Amino acid sequence: MRVLGVDPGLTRCGLGVVDGGGAGRRAALVEVGVARTPADEDVAIRLRDISVEIDSWLDRHRPDAVAVERVFSQANVRTVMGTAQVGAVAIVLAARRGLPVALYTPSEVKAAVTGSGRADKAQVTFMISRLLDLATPPRPADAADALALALCHVWRGPALARVRAAAASAAGPAAPRAGGPS
Repeated sequence: MRVLGVDPGLTRCGLGVVDGGGAGRRAALVEVGVARTPADEDVAIRLRDISVEIDSWLDRHRPDAVAVERVFSQANVRTVMGTAQVGAVAIVLAARRGLPVALYTPSEVKAAVTGSGRADKAQVTFMISRLLDLATPPRPADAADALALALCHVWRGPALARVRAAAASAAGPAAPRAGGPS
């Protein structure tokens, strides 16, 4: 499974692609990087530039899925808004290609790669370096976070898909919509 991890941010959007075979199997780094935009640029231009970069990664790597960090509440509303906007861009770009998208909270990702949902950035970067057998740690932290998101999905994604499929089959066929065919 090839997964593109997206750590959304307007100034720095971490992007990381990992190949992996699921839980317990070794994963491999494909590419890691950061899409950057200037803080003094208009938000529409920044979102456009980030979307072009994410599109390029999707074209180049053709992932099987996209993992995006779920936005969580912070004290800085402006930061949350920018993060949410970039996350939405990544989700829409993946959806246009028919790719499954998974959203993970920072604590879910930290727990997946370090064993603790309270791990700090240094611990996450250290574990990403070990898990992917990297000679040098990915920098900045946004790049390491994108790889952590991708790894989290490589390990948890197949199980989540099975749970969703089981729930859907247990629910039976979808009920017709009001005003639709009976």
